[in-house]
Amino acid sequence: MSKGLIGIKLGMTSIFTADGRFIPVTVIQAGPCVITQIKTQASDGYDALQLGFDNKKAAKTTKPLQGHFEKSGGSCFSHVREFEVQDPSQYTLGQSLGPDLFQVGDRVDVIGTSKGRGFAGVIKRHKFGGGRATHGGKCHRIPGSIGSSAWPSKVIKGKKLPGRYGTDRKTIRNLEIIDVRPEDNLLLVKGPVPGHKQALVMIKKLFFSKKV
Repeated sequence: MSKGLIGIKLGMTSIFTADGRFIPVTVIQAGPCVITQIKTQASDGYDALQLGFDNKKAAKTTKPLQGHFEKSGGSCFSHVREFEVQDPSQYTLGQSLGPDLFQVGDRVDVIGTSKGRGFAGVIKRHKFGGGRATHGGKCHRIPGSIGSSAWPSKVIKGKKLPGRYGTDRKTIRNLEIIDVRPEDNLLLVKGPVPGHKQALVMIKKLFFSKKV
């Protein structure tokens, strides 16, 4: 099970702790998120909360979504995500959730989309070493022969070649929360997280229940 929030990556900075440690942190605007739907085992087959984030004009929202958002107060949202919970009865429709959902010292997973780098060669995309730079070498940054002339007479799917690099869904696990600032809807998380500034991210804290 997990609990989580939708947020926006604001950028990176660094802070000093009370004991003098210097820690690089990522600043995330976590919420406020509104519960737009509560899913239960009885009605949906699993327990989860659907959260809405980033208010949006009703005129720019489709009619079906407007009707869906009406049930939780009428505000429309640009982003909607689901988070599994153990006991959905603790929450109410339309309830607002913020960074006070977490505490300093909690370990979380942050999910985002990595920066897009366009079409890239094998050196940038796959960290190839490149060809020799001296003694008449003329193949500096090209991938070279891929050995598919006789057998198997085709390029094997997944072979490391030039192509689009970035814009992949990435999860950075077990990051420590250094500071929680509910008055500003801010979370300070140790280390970097995927994405550019203003990128959408999801912050999840996992709970592992012991099997009896």
